[in-house]
Amino acid sequence: MALKDDPRRLDAARYRYAFATQTRFGDMDPNRHLNNVAIARLLEEGRVRFHDHLRAQHPGIGRPHFLVAHVAIDFLAEGRYPDDVTLRLAILSIGTSSYRIGQALFQSDQAIALADSVIVYRAADRPGSAPLPPALRQALEGYALV
Repeated sequence: MALKDDPRRLDAARYRYAFATQTRFGDMDPNRHLNNVAIARLLEEGRVRFHDHLRAQHPGIGRPHFLVAHVAIDFLAEGRYPDDVTLRLAILSIGTSSYRIGQALFQSDQAIALADSVIVYRAADRPGSAPLPPALRQALEGYALV
């Protein structure tokens, strides 16, 4: 099933976290479209900014370590330079030691890419995955896709 098959994923209002950013000249391919690597980079920027936001807004979670275990991207439409993009992010599911992030990249109110990422929690004091602490789980629940 493609990510776009869930109509909620195409509705910008359902995402709990968002930020807008500019595209760069170097993001273009020869057809003046945003290239696939640029899309992946923008999605990565969104995950990083979200985790920084999460730590800042929920100081009770401490400084958890987050590891990307899997990323899937569906390219839906051509992105254009120099138009800005808005990245939207929501938590899709929460497991024992990981959670799944859903992202949508919008340009001119149209979704141009969707992504799912599995993020694994790692405690700072030991290697490998660890169960999500209750405070982190509660913070993540506040960003669930609506």
